[in-house]
Amino acid sequence: MDIIKWSEKLMSMDDKSWQRHANPWSVYSRFSALPLISLAFWSREWLGAYALVPILLSLLWVWINPRVFGVPERTDNWASRGTFGERIYLNRHTESIPAHHLRACRVLQALSLAGVPVFIYGLYTLDLATLLLGNLWVMAFKAWFVDRMVWLYMDMKEARPEPEAQ
Repeated sequence: MDIIKWSEKLMSMDDKSWQRHANPWSVYSRFSALPLISLAFWSREWLGAYALVPILLSLLWVWINPRVFGVPERTDNWASRGTFGERIYLNRHTESIPAHHLRACRVLQALSLAGVPVFIYGLYTLDLATLLLGNLWVMAFKAWFVDRMVWLYMDMKEARPEPEAQ
């Protein structure tokens, strides 16, 4: 199973939402998602069953984030290029991409995914240090993955150019 393709379907990403997600505000604010989800689940200690409200709101933020910001005026930046690279990566089954990028992306995804049990355990036990470690782990490898997507885009933009404002 391709977790990125699955998440794209779950997110209902179309061309318009991808264009909006290329906005740096969308990319950078997306890094708030995991801490917000953490806080929402942690709120079960204070809110009990009402914690469902912040949990649902934090998950809504994950879904709405790529849609809430406008199409960027400029795309000659790290965040936009990372989004373009991710689109190229998502199409890797129909468009060939260099093997060194595939290997690196798979390793980074696996490393990020390896932090999820730490994150979940920290939430389950309400162990702040473990939860922070899980957040940092997942987010650091996600940021590295985005950086790899920039590299992929820069290597592939001649074969598959995206509109890049200057």
